[in-house]
Amino acid sequence: MLPPIKIYNTLTRRVEEFKPLEPGVVRMYVCGPTVYDYNHIGHGKTYVVYDAFKRYLALRGYNVVHVVNITDIDDKIINRAKEENKDWREISEYYTRDYLESLEKLNVHVDLHPRVTDHINEIIEFIQILIDRGYAYIAPSGSVYFEVDKYPNYGQLSGRLNREQWSQETEFLAEKKKPYDFALWKAWKPGEPYWEAPWGRGRPGWHIECSVMSTKYLGRQFDIHGGGTDLIFPHHENERAQSEAALGVKPWVRYWMHSGMLVIRGEKMSKSLGNIIPLKEAFKKWGPEPLRLLYLSGHYRRPLVFSDESMNQAVKLYERLVSAVNLLKKLSRESISLHRADEKDLEILHRLLDTHKRFHEALSNDFNTPMALAAINDYLTIVFRDIQYNPKYILVSTAYRLITEYNTVLGVLDKYLAEKPEELETLVDSLINIIVDIRRELRERKLYDLADRIRSELGKHGIILMDKGKETTWIRK
Repeated sequence: MLPPIKIYNTLTRRVEEFKPLEPGVVRMYVCGPTVYDYNHIGHGKTYVVYDAFKRYLALRGYNVVHVVNITDIDDKIINRAKEENKDWREISEYYTRDYLESLEKLNVHVDLHPRVTDHINEIIEFIQILIDRGYAYIAPSGSVYFEVDKYPNYGQLSGRLNREQWSQETEFLAEKKKPYDFALWKAWKPGEPYWEAPWGRGRPGWHIECSVMSTKYLGRQFDIHGGGTDLIFPHHENERAQSEAALGVKPWVRYWMHSGMLVIRGEKMSKSLGNIIPLKEAFKKWGPEPLRLLYLSGHYRRPLVFSDESMNQAVKLYERLVSAVNLLKKLSRESISLHRADEKDLEILHRLLDTHKRFHEALSNDFNTPMALAAINDYLTIVFRDIQYNPKYILVSTAYRLITEYNTVLGVLDKYLAEKPEELETLVDSLINIIVDIRRELRERKLYDLADRIRSELGKHGIILMDKGKETTWIRK
């Protein structure tokens, strides 16, 4: 019996038992990238954490719908386009490709990637609802702002309850009722892209896009909203306020999850410090699989220290996992298949199954991947210390099943665990051709007994040889 899944809810500040709105189905939205620059190793942590959590939910029998947005219009994109004298669309498309290629290398699978510019009409309709319900106002410039004072629960998610300390988008203070009101729609400026709206030309603010796209694809209420801790305020605080105000539902999201930042030498990555490492460079130096393992080596809610030493440890763990798979494959072909097991075998089996129990206990308890990896490390010790020298079939087969399950979450051994029928068949064909060539040489040397033995043995495996003069062809029975 597996333990119930529990996760930390940022809104309530406690670990809660996970119960989705619809039994057996999990709807999860995670804030994605603003595509104006290359993805770096800090972004990778967020991508992998939520992918791994989704994998664990699926392992536990849930059908998970995983939506991640792509912000393809924003101040940062416009500024980058101006700097490089390019069209803003060219910038967003170029860095979107970099993002999607990074996901592919990291073995991260997202069900849907909605883009802001494909949802402008829905965004305008959503803003109009907020205006009609009295939660938003139109400034003389044509910008539209959410009036925070109209939403009494503002600040609960982030814990920022003193409104005197709030200030957002300071460049627009002159036209806002209060410094902490935030933009839903930004009025057009010459040289910037725009769309027509009832209150004037402009483009969406940052926060409104996620409210619109998450509810469009996941419903008026959904189970999990995720992102980095840097998004709690103001982004997620603003999302929650405008969504519950417009939709009239509470809670809009049942569980808020936030992943800690990745730090280098105790400092958050930033261009000013010059410590940003693009994912494409990290892939070349260490490979994507060790990066996945690094991201899962720390608890998702806490900062993760990145260093050459931590990466080298991740590389060693990856190499150990690969060696274990290859060893178990070899042993499965050679293992002693007995219908009995002695006390030593049963003791090894018990320790193997204990790692499985600890693996699930860890991941069920607020997705504690460090504890899960500790269980996997103990599993690897059993494989190399005990099973390698005692290849009983029950031990080998159990160990192989367990590492397959562990990889369901880790996602680093797919190419070693999944046999590729085409490649395997090509290898078998090549080996048969080599055997046929050797048999032909034996016949030329008049070693007919050996040649006949080869024919007979291949026949037992469904390979039929047909001689015509000195040439031999073959078919599968």
